[in-house]
Amino acid sequence: MLSRRDMIQSGAGALIASATGPVTVFAQAADYPNKPIHTICMFPPGSGADIIVRFFAKKLSDVSGKTVVVENKAGAFGNIATEAVARSKPDGYTIYIAPGSSVFAAAKHLFTKLPFDPVNDFDHVALIARLPFVLIVNGDSPHKTVADLVAELKQKGDKASYGSVANTGLIGSELFKSHFGLKTVEVKYKEPQAMLNDLYGGNLAFAHIDPTGVMGQMASGKVRALASTAGERMKALPNIPSAKEAGIDNSDLTAWWSVHTPAKTDKAILAKLEAWFSAVAQDEEVVKYLANLGVDPFPGDSAKLKALLVHDMDAWGRYVELAKIEKL
Repeated sequence: MLSRRDMIQSGAGALIASATGPVTVFAQAADYPNKPIHTICMFPPGSGADIIVRFFAKKLSDVSGKTVVVENKAGAFGNIATEAVARSKPDGYTIYIAPGSSVFAAAKHLFTKLPFDPVNDFDHVALIARLPFVLIVNGDSPHKTVADLVAELKQKGDKASYGSVANTGLIGSELFKSHFGLKTVEVKYKEPQAMLNDLYGGNLAFAHIDPTGVMGQMASGKVRALASTAGERMKALPNIPSAKEAGIDNSDLTAWWSVHTPAKTDKAILAKLEAWFSAVAQDEEVVKYLANLGVDPFPGDSAKLKALLVHDMDAWGRYVELAKIEKL
């Protein structure tokens, strides 16, 4: 049984703990970062999207003054990486630079069961960039326009195949099929290069892909881009027709990149990250670099990101229904 002295001392200790707790947290936030930051990447090393993650990681390192380590956790359409972030300690030292439109807005419509809650398991920090996916064919293909490709695909029916490696590409392809009544069969890939190899080899009729990984191939003629998934031409891709220009009237799809942390990260740390990424996304050097990858800058604070996430969750639901995609 506790004595009166024990109770008083225990109470005093509790009061001291409650008084110093917030001070300690504040001190940690003021000192942030005091060690390397880790960013999880949902793509394999060397892929086009991996390049984007590493570029922004380097920029974060420049403004924060600390090393930013990129950890690749590819697979399951990004769900492995996303779950790893959700389960990480919310101390600001694990962040997620990712195509949020795909792994957050689209995910609940594409998978029967997710190992994370796209809204509540994360703090949504900032927007940084956006891009459409591009509809590509082999550079040796006789098809110069979407109409050319559609004519052949209608003739081949389910004897023709297309490749998918990301949620946005899958939706882009299924919207394309839905609009023209095509029966082209999907072939899933774990990473982009395997899909591209099959496209080069003539095993795939087309694919929708993130342009960052094929800018060089488009320039050299190894692949040909017939259209983007966006409703209007993107500044970084001025020579590629928008979906609407190419006659794909049901597609107005752009992928947006964003920054996230595990839920319950200290607000002062979130404010620092938001300010840093806002400055980075508007930097002239960054704008020029992104243009070379086919990406437009898209700066936005946490409020803009959260509003876009809610809007696009609804939009992706309509896209999935329109494309008649069954959940995995």
